[in-house]
Amino acid sequence: MKKGWIVALGLLLIGCIGAYIWYSRLKSRAENESGNATLKPRLEMSTLEITSIDDDRIKMNVKMLIDNPLPVGFKAKGLKYTVLMANTPIVEDAYEKTIEVESGDSTLITLPMEVMNQKLMTVLKTLDRKDIDSTTYTVRSQFDLDVPILGERTFTQTITRRLPTFYLLDVKVDDLDFGKVGLKRTDVAAKVSITNKNRFPFSFTDTHYTVTINGKQIAEGDQPEPILIKEQATTPVVFPVTLKPGQTLELLPKMLFDKKDTPFLVTLRCKLIDKSGNSVIHNSQMNTVIRGTLADFKKD
Repeated sequence: MKKGWIVALGLLLIGCIGAYIWYSRLKSRAENESGNATLKPRLEMSTLEITSIDDDRIKMNVKMLIDNPLPVGFKAKGLKYTVLMANTPIVEDAYEKTIEVESGDSTLITLPMEVMNQKLMTVLKTLDRKDIDSTTYTVRSQFDLDVPILGERTFTQTITRRLPTFYLLDVKVDDLDFGKVGLKRTDVAAKVSITNKNRFPFSFTDTHYTVTINGKQIAEGDQPEPILIKEQATTPVVFPVTLKPGQTLELLPKMLFDKKDTPFLVTLRCKLIDKSGNSVIHNSQMNTVIRGTLADFKKD
């Protein structure tokens, strides 16, 4: 019986020594790779993809790789994160799903993010004044474990990358050119200027647009063929629409004699294509709304 206890204790001791050696090697590797003496879960940004650009916000998905070099698995109830551009917070949100990673394994999670355009424009204007065409993008993340590991319950990670500054496209309606007004048809051309301050071009494809005057939608149209938007330039685009008289006749008095108090609304929906293979914006959906009054088109 005593011999059996001796054997059991010996096996337990061997197991503890093996675990200690394994942990020491992992810790040594972590120190060599990052200079950090604490072995802990590691987060790394994998990809960033913009899914839609709306009038007031940008929606994107950021994929994060969570690596667990610990000798035990862990579980966390979600993840809190903050995104900074030029050291200014532009996103603060949380991933609410449970995260579970086995020992020596990794997992990929997708963080949905929304950037309010007003916050983004504040940062971009500051960078413009300083004539800076690239900046730092930082992701700060934090997650709390159900059970403390290595004496810690909360783990944090900061990821910083230097990338080109991404500018929103500026879309402006220069004119709603009403051609010959007839009983059978009225030709309208929406003349639009699209300013791209980025150092790379885009293409619009699957473009759909509508024109609304004084609260009444008078036209819609499609442009399936790609439209090239040049880099660091303003590209003029004309979207032609043919209207039926019933859609415009009742608006003609205001359109001709009360332009100052006649509002217009042009919506533009399209996909962004980047032939250079930039995965951040390729196939992103852009939705733009342009508002004003017909008096904005008054000729000098």
